[in-house]
Amino acid sequence: MSETAKPGMRIGYARVSTADQTLALQLDALRAAGSERIYQETASGKQTDRPELAQALKALRQGDSLVVWRLDRLGRSLAHLIQTVAAIEALGASFESITEKIDTHSATGRLVFHLFSALAEFERNLISERTREGLQAARRRGTKGGRKPVLDAIAVAQVRSLMADRNTSPAAIAQRFKISKSTLYKLVRSGDGAP
Repeated sequence: MSETAKPGMRIGYARVSTADQTLALQLDALRAAGSERIYQETASGKQTDRPELAQALKALRQGDSLVVWRLDRLGRSLAHLIQTVAAIEALGASFESITEKIDTHSATGRLVFHLFSALAEFERNLISERTREGLQAARRRGTKGGRKPVLDAIAVAQVRSLMADRNTSPAAIAQRFKISKSTLYKLVRSGDGAP
C-alpha cells in the first residue's frame, strides 16, 4: 500500500476489535461508497498504536476523503475522534462516516464536528470544575487531597537519620523501606512523606 494517493481519492479504513470478528460488512459498505483503497486492521478501539490507520492518514492528500463505516471505527473516544478529524482537515482532506451520514466536506458535516468538539471541551471543563470543587470541599472538612504519604513521619525521620549517617548506601535505605531511590531523595528533601 505504498502507492501515492491521487487527489480526490476516497480512502477507506475498516477496523474490528478481535480476530473472531469479520470486516465483511465494513468492506462492502466502503466499496459501495466508492473507496478506491481500504486499510484494514484488527485492533481494540482503546489501542493507541494502529499502524493501518496511521498508513491511511499518511496516504491522504489534499482533496482526498477518509471514509469509515461508523464513527466508532475511527476514534477510541470523542476527543480522539475530533483530534483525528482535525488532523485530516489540516491536510486539506475530508472525513466521511457512512452510517452517521457525516461528511466534513460539506458545511453541515463541519458544523456537526464543531458541535462535537464544543461538547467535548464542555465535558472536560465540567470534569475539571467538579474535581476542583471536590478538593476544596475535602479541604474544608480537613481532608488532605492527593496521594497518601509513602512513609509516615517516623519512617521519614529514620530515613533522614540513615541518610545523614552516611554508613548506609541510599540503595540499601531505599530497599529497606521498599521505595525507589528517587522517592528516597524526594522524602529527604520534603520531609512530608509524599513523593
